[in-house]
Amino acid sequence: MAILELLKTVLLGIIEGITEWLPVSSTGHMILFDSFWPMDPSQYKGGQAFIDLFLVVIQLGAILAVLVLYRHKLNPWSRRKTLPQRRATWSLWGKVIVGVIPAGIAGVLLDDFLFEHLYNAVTVAVALIVYGVAFLFLENRRRSPRVRSVDALDYKTAVLIGCFQALSIIPGTSRSGSTILGAMILGCARGPAAEFSFFLAIPTMLGASALQVLKYFLDYGFGFTSFEVAVLLLGMAVAFIVSVAAIRGLMKFVQKHDFKPFGWYRIALGAVVLILFFCNVLKL
Repeated sequence: MAILELLKTVLLGIIEGITEWLPVSSTGHMILFDSFWPMDPSQYKGGQAFIDLFLVVIQLGAILAVLVLYRHKLNPWSRRKTLPQRRATWSLWGKVIVGVIPAGIAGVLLDDFLFEHLYNAVTVAVALIVYGVAFLFLENRRRSPRVRSVDALDYKTAVLIGCFQALSIIPGTSRSGSTILGAMILGCARGPAAEFSFFLAIPTMLGASALQVLKYFLDYGFGFTSFEVAVLLLGMAVAFIVSVAAIRGLMKFVQKHDFKPFGWYRIALGAVVLILFFCNVLKL
């Protein structure tokens, strides 16, 4: 029924809005949701292909949250900024662009291969657990950070963080988890590590969404049904609203806390995925 699909859309928007920004793996959560209450392909003209498209395009709502919350910081034309501040903003965008290059190259070359060979519950669970342990290990050996703001990042560090983001093409690693962990390893404080992760998401997710839409249109023709449009807009709207709260909450959290709770959560979620998989509950 259409009403059930809309309810699933709302729930997936909530999951996306939370897990896209927290270092806990949106893929792992989507797998669990899909195993217990999957979307119905028969409700859409494009069938399962539309659902795959939806799960990528829904990220646009999450991106909009970053653009709204950081509109002043990311706007190089702001009249409220001095000339040096505008130059600093252009420099920040330059670092974001060079930072997404590694993930862009890896995504174009390896996305289909990894989807075919690594998109399974065991890979997701192992990645969840490994990165969870990595967060715990890093926080236990944490040294005084040398980078305390995103403006203090240099281009070399931005590229290296981008290399960590490229690892997120492996299911279960988490794009935000990879970039935040990498930034902290490279000497960033928790706050700027999270912020730069948000900014890297903008071109990364825009590119992924555009590529997915192009593939869909080439295979199924241009245009969506009115119901498909409603599902896409509803999912993006919910993801946007939840993302605003999640981003604000994460930035407040890291001011007083470390990432250990997320490390333990990842380990627990990975264990749950493994248990459900070996009990033949997960379909993936």
